[in-house]
Amino acid sequence: MRLDAHQHFWRYNPDEYPWIGRGMELLRRDFLPADLLPLLQSIGFDGSIAVQARQSVQETAWLLELADQCAFIRGVVGWLDLCGSELKQQLERFAAHGKFCGVRHVIHDERDDLFMLREDFRRGIGLLAEFNLAYDLLLFPRHLRPAADLVARHPRQRFVLDHIAKPHIKGGVMEPWIEDIRRLAQFSNVACKISGMVTEADWHNWKPDDFTPYLDVVLEAFGADRVMIGSDWPVCTVSAPFHRVMSIAMDYVMRLSDHEQKRVLGQNALTFYRIYPQEEGVN
Repeated sequence: MRLDAHQHFWRYNPDEYPWIGRGMELLRRDFLPADLLPLLQSIGFDGSIAVQARQSVQETAWLLELADQCAFIRGVVGWLDLCGSELKQQLERFAAHGKFCGVRHVIHDERDDLFMLREDFRRGIGLLAEFNLAYDLLLFPRHLRPAADLVARHPRQRFVLDHIAKPHIKGGVMEPWIEDIRRLAQFSNVACKISGMVTEADWHNWKPDDFTPYLDVVLEAFGADRVMIGSDWPVCTVSAPFHRVMSIAMDYVMRLSDHEQKRVLGQNALTFYRIYPQEEGVN
């Protein structure tokens, strides 16, 4: 099964999506399953994982409703208030849904770079393993060291690093990102999505070779068994169409063995998110 491990849906409302700013005007509309399905079909992918785009329990419920309606949505990474007093009740409610596979908080928008090490946040992370849920790390490079500390304190928790931690690809900046990625990758309970890269590059002037040094580092650090492909659709479209974005990683992994390609293009996402295959094919 080939799986796009990272995409979003929304019904656009400027008050709920303030992060869609200047230069991103084409994202100021609805993006729904009917828009994504033909794109997945066109590249032979069997499904996707829908990831939260706003920090709202209501959005999490809505994404699961979409997943009920659309078999190709194989999993949902939603938002829950990890610091809140009602977290356990929220987890009991949502984890009962077979497609709820993970939780994400927009760490890189928090003013405190050490937010993820707060006692209340860590208490919330500590509950996720009880419900067999992954946690998505949405970071900038400066957050990688605190993330390694967080992961070290929660060895039973599965973590997935989004967007290779958003290095400054446009400027070709590699350090200290390389050192910090390697530190995080030492923990076997962390996987990494090769996603979201085009929005960290020069949006309108990038070329595939711009990403190769970063992909080399990620593959060497995590290995083919802990890397997964994601489009970051529709956010990626500010820089390039879905097909071109996906071709960056798909072309890169052609150098790997057939077994490794299957891992990166789908199996790793199924394994890390504990997604159990349903009926075959996209529908």
